[in-house]
Amino acid sequence: MLKPAGPFARGARGLQQRINRAIPEKAHAAVTEVMRQLTRTILVGSDLASGPPLRDAGLAERDRRALKTIHDYRRIAAVEGGVAGAGGFWLAVADFPALLMIKIRLLFDLAGVYGRDGEAFAERLYILHLFQLAFSSAEHRGRVFQGLEDWDGREHPADFQHFDWRSFQQEYRDYIDLAKLAQLVPVIGAPVGAVVNWRLLDRLGETAMNGYRMRWLARQD
Repeated sequence: MLKPAGPFARGARGLQQRINRAIPEKAHAAVTEVMRQLTRTILVGSDLASGPPLRDAGLAERDRRALKTIHDYRRIAAVEGGVAGAGGFWLAVADFPALLMIKIRLLFDLAGVYGRDGEAFAERLYILHLFQLAFSSAEHRGRVFQGLEDWDGREHPADFQHFDWRSFQQEYRDYIDLAKLAQLVPVIGAPVGAVVNWRLLDRLGETAMNGYRMRWLARQD
């Protein structure tokens, strides 16, 4: 998590920053607001988890269930990305909120697998941080990771009032933009969409598993 960005990542990041500087501030503000409203709607909604938190299970059993859950969500995301990639520009645009919802649902299910109650606001805030951890630049990722250490031993905000939505949406968008642009290309859009979505869910699942393992191990000390 604390590893500095390599040459390829720095080059991609520099390209994305140049693109961002060319985009009018009003456009950035509009995207930030859409992302904020969409994410908040998802995170404050009910019935996001498929069942109650798993109780009385060891870490090995939780890991086994988590891997099965990630596998199922990867397949769903791959199918959704393939359909969106084959459908042209507007379906590719619709892929953005659909994929975001799939990712958030995966995180809620993994929270339950590791015995955490996704209805609690502090847990929803943790889910949002795991999301950032998976889809951020190396510099931002390091700051998020440090914020997750000793999570259960600290007090947390009671609402989203001070959450930095601008950084959240820009880091996420910058991370996936270059990969998702190829989804708009005719003919190759479908297979690219399927592969990209599969890999994005794989990264998110691995990040979340390790995040919950970290809390599990801290609790055993």
